[in-house]
Amino acid sequence: MRKLLILSSLSVAQLLAQPVVAPTDEPVGAVRGENVSGYNITNSFETGYRFHETGGNALRYRSDINFGNGLRLLGSTLTVNSRDGKGKLFDEIVLTTQGLGNDPYEFANLRIQRNKIYRYDMLWRTNDYFNPGLTTGTLGGHLLNTRRQMQDHDFSLFPQSRLRFFAGTSFVTQTGPGLTSVQLFDTRGDEFPLFGNIDRRFRELRAGAELRLAGFRFLAMQGWQRFEESTAYTLQAASAGANPLDNTTLSQSQRTEPYSGSTPFWRFNLLHDRKSWYSVGARFYYAGSRRTFTYDELSSGTDRLGNSRARQILVAGSGRRPLSYGTLTLSLFPSDRVTITNHTAFQQVQMDGDNLYREINNSTQGLSIFRFNYLGIRTFVNSTDATFQAQKWLSLYGGFHYSDRRIRSREAERIASSTDTEAFEQSNTLKSGLAGVRMSFLKSITFNLDGELGRADRPIFPLSDRNYHAVRSRLQYKTKSFVIGAGMRTFYNTNSISLFVHSSRSRNYNADLSWTPRHWFSLDTGYAKIHVDSATALSYFAAGQNITGDQSIYVSNLHTVNLGTRLSLRKRVDLYLGYSRVQDAGDGRATIDQPSGALGSQLSVFRAVQTFPLAYQSPLARFSLRLHQKVRWNVGYQFYNYDEKFFNNQNYRAHTGYTSLLWSF
Repeated sequence: MRKLLILSSLSVAQLLAQPVVAPTDEPVGAVRGENVSGYNITNSFETGYRFHETGGNALRYRSDINFGNGLRLLGSTLTVNSRDGKGKLFDEIVLTTQGLGNDPYEFANLRIQRNKIYRYDMLWRTNDYFNPGLTTGTLGGHLLNTRRQMQDHDFSLFPQSRLRFFAGTSFVTQTGPGLTSVQLFDTRGDEFPLFGNIDRRFRELRAGAELRLAGFRFLAMQGWQRFEESTAYTLQAASAGANPLDNTTLSQSQRTEPYSGSTPFWRFNLLHDRKSWYSVGARFYYAGSRRTFTYDELSSGTDRLGNSRARQILVAGSGRRPLSYGTLTLSLFPSDRVTITNHTAFQQVQMDGDNLYREINNSTQGLSIFRFNYLGIRTFVNSTDATFQAQKWLSLYGGFHYSDRRIRSREAERIASSTDTEAFEQSNTLKSGLAGVRMSFLKSITFNLDGELGRADRPIFPLSDRNYHAVRSRLQYKTKSFVIGAGMRTFYNTNSISLFVHSSRSRNYNADLSWTPRHWFSLDTGYAKIHVDSATALSYFAAGQNITGDQSIYVSNLHTVNLGTRLSLRKRVDLYLGYSRVQDAGDGRATIDQPSGALGSQLSVFRAVQTFPLAYQSPLARFSLRLHQKVRWNVGYQFYNYDEKFFNNQNYRAHTGYTSLLWSF
């Protein structure tokens, strides 16, 4: 069920992050490029101006879209290719960029290679990430306004030979201001804002070799990863907190949380290309992660009784997480009609570490606590699948999957001279079977149908899959210029144990159409509906009592529509129109208040999160005019409208657009 909820969320996220109206994807310049000194060169640049106007919640707009005003290098492409494949220093250069200058999402990709000698690939990206966070009390909420930069560099020596050497490195940095909060000086204390300069860094080095011999490919690679975070949080000025009417105040607060770790790793791959009646593939991966951390906080002020307080907390510790993972896949082809595949995987991960907690305040002699935790998870998976081509138009397939997972944990705590230790162990097996059929009619109609049935004896979490079944089907009709298809997926899961009951259902229906009757006209459209509902037992404490027999209900009915059409007139004018809409109808209610007789908890705090109706739509239009063989003028417009039904303080409307020149020289 968790997978389906994630998929549902991704469906919305993909449409929210759909390709924007710019840059233009129309061609410009000579298709075959220009010949210069033994090389063929093609290039194009699109420069222009973006504009936007926002109404409603501008912070939410920045979190979702974040395009602003100003000049941009919207996109560029450069290719340099040796005409005879025997260049002196290089045979190929390919450089593509997007959004350089001031866009929140910038990208550059460079490839340089000399045939049979070397190849170099560089990928550079930057992402201006803005997250207004959730409102807490009357502070205005948390905030994150950072820039994340990512680089990947890979170099190969003798890339087309049987023995290939390679090396690479990656860098990731995230920097910028952030706002968080802290509660002091006890669980009934007030909340105060803390400002921090986010500073997170990651780097990786890797090197290895690949050998191809007698139909086998063997790869070995070693790498090193390093992660560091050194964000410091401070109180900018004395504060009365979220509730200025109570006695809790904060005159100063400083908090540092340095965190660092390293992960050396090994990776081995063995693959046999199919040239006879079998193929085999094997992989092994090992990573030995080590982490150290420190938490140092110093705060002073007055508590809820008006007493002066000065508190210092120091927590330090270290941890390890060695991970081993291996797979073996064997495929047999006893005849042209039969394929049998067996896959075996093994994973072992261990996490153990300790920390020492020390607290000193102005009214006690101090408190010291030592904790140790260990968690080990071993997973074994084996699956066998078979496919039988009964006729040219009919194929059958089926399989059986088995997994066994063992979990061990150990917790220890020492306070002064008192020590407490607890150990737990649990195992879980999951067995599932699947079967399906694929049929083709008249070489233009295909139909797929498959199903899966699974049973787990002891799921690790109350929301994990236990007794589930899934069905999937798709029907498609395809000709040279016309494709239409429809499909559906269902997934039902129930997980009932002695103290907990959970059930979930998901149904996904979709249809799509693509039509290109002429080279100058095309149409693409699609529709999908995802229904998700879950019912989960609740057990909680309220007013000093343990409440049981309550339940949490969540219902989502997500509809997505997308439409795009392209029209080209005499190879001079190109027009593109698009529209996308995402709407979650929820469970049908118009307000947060639950209708009479509805299922689920009767508490208002739970009713408010049983469904989340919203609507999001974004039409766009792009016009491109060829002024010359090497010059195009482009103009585009895109509208964003985000509308939540229950909590409209997040809603916004945004008009965005651009105008640009795309030329080749």
